[in-house]
Amino acid sequence: MQNHSAHARTDHGAHGGTQPGGLSVSANGYTLDLDSTIRTAGLQPVSFKVIGPDGHAATEFIAEHEKELHFIAVRRDTAGFQHVHPVRDEQGTWSTELALEPGDWRFFADIRPAGQDRSMTLGIDVAVAGPYDPRPLPEPTGIARIGEYAVALDGELVPGEARQLTLTVSRNGRPVTDLQPYLAAYGHLVALRVGDLGYLHVHPEGEPGDGTTTPGPEIAFMAVAPTAGTYRLYLDFQHDDTVRTAEFTVRTTAAAPEHSGHHAHAHEGHHAHH
Repeated sequence: MQNHSAHARTDHGAHGGTQPGGLSVSANGYTLDLDSTIRTAGLQPVSFKVIGPDGHAATEFIAEHEKELHFIAVRRDTAGFQHVHPVRDEQGTWSTELALEPGDWRFFADIRPAGQDRSMTLGIDVAVAGPYDPRPLPEPTGIARIGEYAVALDGELVPGEARQLTLTVSRNGRPVTDLQPYLAAYGHLVALRVGDLGYLHVHPEGEPGDGTTTPGPEIAFMAVAPTAGTYRLYLDFQHDDTVRTAEFTVRTTAAAPEHSGHHAHAHEGHHAHH
């Protein structure tokens, strides 16, 4: 089965994975302005603006993977992950809906404003009212199960180094070879550092229809762990017209000396163009 070469998309917040994105509500003169940071539980409308350096809502963005803005919501205990795509009006107000349970949440806006040479990720804390029982962090496992689907994870996260992660999708024990394109790729991977939810968004290098990228069962990524620690990985993939999310807990491993030639600095400034 063909394995796809891929590269790290480490430009969300910093070069070379040295600092994850999403740890600040403001970056490069842009600020995430949410309608309210205190919310009620349930399916909730959410609206926000991205305030630019001129003090006004930004209305010009460069689309990446078919969308001008990718919005991520996750509870602080790493439960409740959602990746949605709000709609923007002419005044620069974005609107979407989120399914929120009680607890402390982090919202992320993954954007590339016009005139910026790379993407950035802004993050903001949100409190959802109601009784809250934090869920324990799931133990690391190489298999994630979503109904009749299973996703196997192969590869390691190493601090400061780009390493390949390969995720293999099967259904009822059979390899899935007809994954559907979703936002110009066969898979989207978000990694969050446990403890502060530092954000890293990576993509496979290939794209559907490029003549070399196969629609499964393997989806390969290059990922850089900015530091040692534990990370939560969320893979979105589409099959039978439904987007599903596979979740993993991964702990970093020490870098071996012979791999020093693959240090993350080789990927600094490297940006995905799909």
